[in-house]
Amino acid sequence: MKQRYLEVTFRKGKALAAYLYLPRADGARVTRTVDSGHGLHVDLDKAGKALGVEISAPSSVTVEELNAVLSAHGIGPLDPAEWAPLAA
Repeated sequence: MKQRYLEVTFRKGKALAAYLYLPRADGARVTRTVDSGHGLHVDLDKAGKALGVEISAPSSVTVEELNAVLSAHGIGPLDPAEWAPLAA
């Protein structure tokens, strides 16, 4: 996968959960997950590279919190268009 994208699961018109897929090499596998607080869980490969971020409480997570987690893993912030599905 070459580009990141956000997948959101809705129930009764409200975001129930979301997952931010991050660029990864073909065949990359999640080997562990770390809790980053605020309902954010980062999936890492065996080298510690972030492969994705689970957002288990999308209604209580802010874009600033998510961007802080991304920054901690050396990943640039989301732009408004990427965050739009959760902001709705």
